Amino acid sequence: MCKKKSNFAANFENIMSFSDFWTTIQIRKWGKYVVTIVLFLVIFLFIGDQSLIQFVKRGREIRHLEEQRDAYRSASEKAQREIQTLHNADSLERYAREHYYMHEANEDIYLIDEVE
Repeated sequence: MCKKKSNFAANFENIMSFSDFWTTIQIRKWGKYVVTIVLFLVIFLFIGDQSLIQFVKRGREIRHLEEQRDAYRSASEKAQREIQTLHNADSLERYAREHYYMHEANEDIYLIDEVE
């Protein structure tokens, strides 16, 4: 009685091992270089902390943080200018009247909205 091989066993024998695959690539003139370059590019672009994707993300984060730094610096400079103007008593009174609507006892204040 003759035993037939199953389809799985027949297909398994036809599968090329890695060493056979590599020798087949080495037979071709540029195959091994192409495989090496593709592997390098995949590692360079997608894998690890030093990948191109992480590089772009860090660049965006740096730009965002620099914008925040500039905004905080301008707000700080504006606050320093206001502090300098408030050292004078007249400017302190003017600031209180304009921002907090303070007035003396015998004064009336009328608020007028400007329409543009």
